[in-house]
Parts: sequence; C-alpha cells; structure tokens
Amino acid sequence: MLESNAHSPVATREEFAQNYLQFGEDMARDWQTEHPRNSKCLTGFVEGMNQGKAWLPLPLMGTMVGASGPIDQIFFDEVVREMRERLMAAMPVDGVFLSLHGAAIATIDVDPDGTLLAAMREIVGPSVPVVATLDLHANVSQKMVDNADVLVVYRTNPHVDMAERGMESAAHMCELLAGERATAAFVKLPFIPPSVTQNTKSGPYADIIKYGQSKVDARVMNVSVVSGFSLGDTVKNGMSVIVTTRNDAVLAQSLAIDIATRTWEERHRYIPRLTTLEHATRMALSCGSDESIPALLFADVADNPGGGGRGNTVWILKAFYEAGVQGALLGIFFDVALAEEAHRLGNGATFHARFNRNETHPLSGTFKADAVVEGLHDGNIIGTRGISAGHGIALGPMALLRVGGAAGIRVVVVSVRQQCKDTAMFEVFGIDIAQARSVIVKSRGHFRAAFDLLFSDDRIIEVDVPGLTTPILSRVPYQHAPRPIFPLDADTQWNPPR
Repeated sequence: MLESNAHSPVATREEFAQNYLQFGEDMARDWQTEHPRNSKCLTGFVEGMNQGKAWLPLPLMGTMVGASGPIDQIFFDEVVREMRERLMAAMPVDGVFLSLHGAAIATIDVDPDGTLLAAMREIVGPSVPVVATLDLHANVSQKMVDNADVLVVYRTNPHVDMAERGMESAAHMCELLAGERATAAFVKLPFIPPSVTQNTKSGPYADIIKYGQSKVDARVMNVSVVSGFSLGDTVKNGMSVIVTTRNDAVLAQSLAIDIATRTWEERHRYIPRLTTLEHATRMALSCGSDESIPALLFADVADNPGGGGRGNTVWILKAFYEAGVQGALLGIFFDVALAEEAHRLGNGATFHARFNRNETHPLSGTFKADAVVEGLHDGNIIGTRGISAGHGIALGPMALLRVGGAAGIRVVVVSVRQQCKDTAMFEVFGIDIAQARSVIVKSRGHFRAAFDLLFSDDRIIEVDVPGLTTPILSRVPYQHAPRPIFPLDADTQWNPPR
C-alpha cells in the first residue's frame, strides 16, 4: 500500500520496513493480535471470511507506508518477485485478495498496482477470483480493472470504512467462489478534484458517492467513485467510476457512464477555500488572549504526510511563534535529529532547538528557538479514534517540546513520518487537548475523524501555506498528468463514451 506523491523523495525499502513489512505467517500472527499493525482492509477481509465456510488463509507478504514519493524500482521488483514466488508455492489456490492503495508509482513503472494485479492474474489464470480493495484516492488504470474481478473502493473520507470494505470484499469473494461471474465497467474523467474538496460528510463528493450507492442492488455488486490522488502526476490522474455487475456488461457500462456524467456536470463545485497564514495567525492570537472565544484547529493541509508531505514545514509554527501565540499545540512534526537530541538531553532540559537541521527540501524551511523538553515517549502507541482506532502506530522516539514561553506552543516531534490522524499522538504525553486554545495538525483531512468531538467543522481552519501537498493545483509542477484536465485547464471538454 503506497500513495505516491510524484514530487516527494523516493520511498525506499527502509521506509517501508520502518512502517510495515511482514511475510507469510508473521502477517497472520499480526492480524490475530489485539492491536494489529497491518491494513484494516486485510483484517476486515479475514474477519469476513471467518464468518463463512471454513477456509485456509495463505498470507504472502505485506508492506505499506501511508504516503511518500515513488517507490524505489528495485524494492518494488523485490515485492513482485516475493509475491509471485509465494503465490506459486501456494498453488493451487481458490482465490486471491490484495489490500492495495491504488495510487502508487515507481521510479520506473508508472502503474505498480496494475503490474502487481497482472502478476497475480498470470499465475492463477482467468477463472480464479481476484478481489482487491483500493483507497478512494487511487489513480485507477484499465490494467488494474482488467486483472481484478472486483475492485472495492473506500466510501468514506476520512477513511473509517476500511474494515467494512475488507468484509465486503470477503462477501464478493465467497459469491465468486460459489460460481457468480463479475463484469466491470470503467470510465475515466479528465478531472482532478483538489484534496480538501473530497470530504464525504457533505459536499459534492459525498453527494455522488450516495448517488452511486443508491444503484447497488441484486444486479449491481459494487459501485466505486474514485476521486484519485491529485499529486500523483501520472498518466493515470483523473477521477474514475467503476461499476461491477453480476455478469451484465450493458448495465455496468450504462451505469458507469451515468455516474461519470453526473460527476462531470458538478465539477465546478470542487473549489478549495483556504485561509491565509496572516489571517490564521490573527485568529490564533485572539484565541490565546481571550478564553471566551472558542478554540480553533488549524489544518496544515499543504504538509500532509498522508499525501507525501515531509511533515516538517515550519511556516505556521514560525508565524505563530513570532506573533506570540499562546496556548497552542502542534503535531506531529517529523524531525529525527531533534527527537534524538531531546531524548539525549532528557526531560526538563532547556536547549536551543534547531528544527530541520538535516532537511534539504526547500519547502520545509528552518526554525530555531529556545525550547524545554516537557515529555519523552518511545512512539509505540495504540490508535484511539478515527482511521487508526485499535491499531498499533509506530512513530519512533517522540518528544514534547515547548517554545515561546510558559504558555507558548507545545510541539510533538516524531521520528517516523506520519500524519496527525489520532488524538493519541498528543494524549500519550498526558495532554488534555480540550484545554488548548489552538491546535495545529499536519494532516489534510483524516484528523477530522479523531478530533471531531473537540472541534466542529466551523472551528476547523484550513491554512494556505507552502508544502508538497498543496490543494491549490495551479502550484503543482505537473509533467505527466494527461492534458487537458480540469481544473488545470478550465475549458476542458469531455463527452461520455459510446
């Protein structure tokens, strides 16, 4: 599972291993633990299969990193080789399930997800069911559709339905094993919806997903409206519709065209509305000086590690610090050297903190300030709410630093790059988030499923600052995305396929 930001540093084997890399029975032992680290889609699939007839799972391998740059081709080749060898050793099998992301690119291969699906299909042949889950940010190719019987895509953003989609995949697998045939239709739109317009609680994306789900019935197995990953910069960029029916190709095609047409007609609803850093700073100052004003959450959407951001841009931190903002929290900031220094100095130490001393990416920036070490943690935590609830999270050595005076800004520093997707990332230090006057999170939207009890939508401010995950697509240096494509090309035309 990998979501590749084409403009982020290469995702290496080491980065995958730092997050999740397991083989064979180690995977089974993990999914049987109380707090597994592997994909929720996989654990959901296993749970779904366990509810049916007796079956024998034969785990191959699993590796994932939430989001990064293109996967190193040498490591990807290793993954494919390992998967092929393990599958061939397990043959004959009755079915294959893959928990994929769907938006990977490699340093050479432009469609790793399609390559992996094709490799599995080549081994098992055309009659063995292949079912896969995809993130709703997948950049789907025809190759992916052609080599799977059913592609099951998340329907929520934040992604709180991953286990359910795994269970749905198990139901489809059982149906196919019983003799049902699946037929899929695929329509690609010349449209890249900006990331902050893709929430499924309300808005245009929520509306079209609801419309698609209204079409699922005895003839229609699955409807997936795939927003795509805007920052992939790949020939696969673009929103997709996949409709899978019970052996009815005409229905699948007509319904996919209908949903795609409705999506295209509403493309102008996908407009990002961000707040300037200057305005956000004034708002945070007011919150810190007047407790009668409701506290606010500031989302650093342009530096979302869940979209390939480095998790270490300093622009909001620096502006809030220089303005004298009080009572603020910031998390999570990826800086291995800074976390190591804090652990070496120990709790209570005062030192001159140098943020990003080893970072070379120009969008990250640097920041220096006197800091106090207020807490240390080994980084092994259990998710409590949202997309990671109940699952283990490994963040490496963590440190809680305070800058800007006794009531200034407390920064959670981590050693493994991840987005701020769970309140536990603050709470492991004993922090009561409800007491903060401002909270800054490095995340595009998954934080909403964890922080919703503390901050209603009207108290969430999406800040416009530089970063590798900017939702202002005119700033993205696209080279490979198909053109023309909306909104980069405002006059883009599209006609439904006949």
